[in-house]
Amino acid sequence: MTRSMAAPSKNEFPDLPPSLSAERRGEIALLRLSRPEKRNALDDATILGIEAFFTTLPDGIKAVVLHGAGEHFSAGLDLGELTERDVTEGVQHSRMWHRAFDRIQFGKVPVVAVLHGAVVGGGLELAAAAHIRIAERSAYYALPEGSRGIFLGGGGSVRLPRLIGAARVMDMMLTGRTHNAEDGQVFGLTQYLVEPGQGLAKGIELAGRIATNAPLTNFALMHVLPRVAEGDPQSGYLAEALMAAIAQGSDEAKARLKEFLEKRGSKVLRE
Repeated sequence: MTRSMAAPSKNEFPDLPPSLSAERRGEIALLRLSRPEKRNALDDATILGIEAFFTTLPDGIKAVVLHGAGEHFSAGLDLGELTERDVTEGVQHSRMWHRAFDRIQFGKVPVVAVLHGAVVGGGLELAAAAHIRIAERSAYYALPEGSRGIFLGGGGSVRLPRLIGAARVMDMMLTGRTHNAEDGQVFGLTQYLVEPGQGLAKGIELAGRIATNAPLTNFALMHVLPRVAEGDPQSGYLAEALMAAIAQGSDEAKARLKEFLEKRGSKVLRE
């Protein structure tokens, strides 16, 4: 049995609300949205639980798979929790979501999100914070906030235009347009498209590959690459050169390069 497929362990994670469950499989952690009776709608307790989980990942975890129980990934914000907040309270509530989702995008390890059924509103904002997104063909995407008199509040106005373009986000919010899994694959929301029921296995497979990378390389891809891509070219070239020098100067990189040159290292994989 490989280390990544070791028996599940659940006692290393923080206390989570009933809407979340976590387990460890070797170097991979699985975090499940476990509120299927509410289509995994995201309430405050769930958001705080997500933040706690990603802030306190146990040592040795090198990748996380995020998925949803039941027929849907997440139908978004639990509208039953909306109260008559004043402006200050509304800002603070949105910033709570920002903190939690930043722990995913700019956290300790890469995150693979497995999407199926509804990936709507805040659920789509949550998915956008992951680094790899796998869609089952049942997945569909919508941003119904426009018809409900509200606006994106979980970082979607920052992350989603970078993924699919501001015009497409505007269309979804102005008209209520829904996109299917094939659409999402075509316009770059997801990197992988699989048949129903195959998403979690694919997510675990990809997380296993990610876990074999040098941690410093994964760090650079999570924290440096997005900032280089969004910055001016000359600053990006400098940041790239500095990160390349740091990475290739590490003992682990030298050992891996030696293995490759001696024909003992891993080969490029083909799908």
